[in-house]
Amino acid sequence: MAIFDAHATLRLTEQLLSMPSPTPSDGGCQALIAARLEPLGFVCETIDSGPADFRVTNLWAKRSASHTSVGAPKTLVFAGHTDVVPTGPLAQWDSPPFSPSHRDGKLYGRGASDMKTSLAAFVVAIEEFVAQQPDTALNIALLITSDEEGPAVDGTVVVCKQLTARGEVLDYCIVGEPTSVERTGDMIKNGRRGTMSGKLTVHGVQGHIAYPQLADNPIHRLAPALAELVAVRWDEGNAFFQPTSWQVSNIHGGTGASNVIPGQVVVDFNFRFCTESTPESLQQRLSAVLNRHGLEYDVAWTIGGLPFLTTPGALVEAVTQAIHDETGFTTQLSTTGGTSDGRFIAQICPQVVELGPPNATIHKINEHVALADIEPLKNIYRRVLERLHALALA
Repeated sequence: MAIFDAHATLRLTEQLLSMPSPTPSDGGCQALIAARLEPLGFVCETIDSGPADFRVTNLWAKRSASHTSVGAPKTLVFAGHTDVVPTGPLAQWDSPPFSPSHRDGKLYGRGASDMKTSLAAFVVAIEEFVAQQPDTALNIALLITSDEEGPAVDGTVVVCKQLTARGEVLDYCIVGEPTSVERTGDMIKNGRRGTMSGKLTVHGVQGHIAYPQLADNPIHRLAPALAELVAVRWDEGNAFFQPTSWQVSNIHGGTGASNVIPGQVVVDFNFRFCTESTPESLQQRLSAVLNRHGLEYDVAWTIGGLPFLTTPGALVEAVTQAIHDETGFTTQLSTTGGTSDGRFIAQICPQVVELGPPNATIHKINEHVALADIEPLKNIYRRVLERLHALALA
């Protein structure tokens, strides 16, 4: 049995944490990752995108299969991001956010769980796998961006478009988002809900509040329709997804004066929708309610991402078995939570799973990861590589 360095993943995680990379900055993290991958036979390409004042750095790195097999070799992609959210007030941190620190069996630093530990685990898992299987039957790739925590318009989505234009075929993808709850591997995401936001403007007639007959209050007109929309059951969900939800985030109306009826009211809202609904069906149903109430309105729509689902198959089975072999856990498949770059990759890759460390402290002051969660995560990634390699040879 091969003997691996039990601290290699921790050391690389600490290196990455010490490189400040608030979005869209990469902080040099991708160059460090590329330097580790190139000696293994990876071809590393930097793809920059975005305006000069918000430049995004993307890394596409690929090692082609060297083992002769029947048919085209499958491609496994590890996907993630080097950018992190802002630190928040530095005075509230117990240690500097970009100086990795150990306390009580935990590693502290901005990005510790979201998601520099996963990036380090990707790299070391690949190093160990290639040492064991230099003639692998798999193509192995990494897709890393510095625009996941930001607008997400110059990151993974740009790389996916370029890969499609080149005719690159992706078969499996593991996104290193922090999906676990208590311990690494207890939950993975095999899909995510879609997200669609709307800005609704309802028009009325501004006037003096003492003469309502000479005005038309859009807030009053909207209220019954708003109550109906809150009560709508958009769908029933399915075996993998909870029902679609609709939530209002902001309502803006009025001039600030207490004696003026406003001329318009603006409502910001969001759908988190499952595969039982489509953007078009939700837009049509919302408009039908507004029309039924006779409102004069405009809606501006923004689709942030479509839902995706990876049903049990080669990748889900490889990941769940790898988790069980490493931890003894029977992992829970889930589609809850927010969105990730998996929504872009799923448009060009049929099997996408998210797997990373526990997420209890992501985006918080004193973000951290338990030291006991680091090696198991790396080992799970390596075990997935081993299983998919064996499947390719079968």
